[in-house]
Amino acid sequence: MLKPTFHVFVCSNQRPEGHPKGSCSQSGAINIWQKFADVLNQRQMYDKVVVSGVRSCLAPCQFGPVVLVYPEGIWYGRVQEGDVDEIFEQHFTNGKPVERLMIPEELFGM
Repeated sequence: MLKPTFHVFVCSNQRPEGHPKGSCSQSGAINIWQKFADVLNQRQMYDKVVVSGVRSCLAPCQFGPVVLVYPEGIWYGRVQEGDVDEIFEQHFTNGKPVERLMIPEELFGM
């Protein structure tokens, strides 16, 4: 097995209904994870990309569904199914993160 270039973490944390922070699961994260898996399968990029669902919270809940890409540590927020092809094309194929989806660095105190 080759070490993949990108590891994608899709937050799928689920909190009780009415929780003040909400959760990525309530924002459709399971569908986002499935779309990443589908596109990965369609593009056959198994040597370059691995996708993992994360059951615990990744923290910036207000931007859910949250997707985290390593090794760069790129945080994507409010990702929709229609954004996944763009992430594969622009980020994983062309090496340029999708800026319009990136969570602002200021949120992390940088």
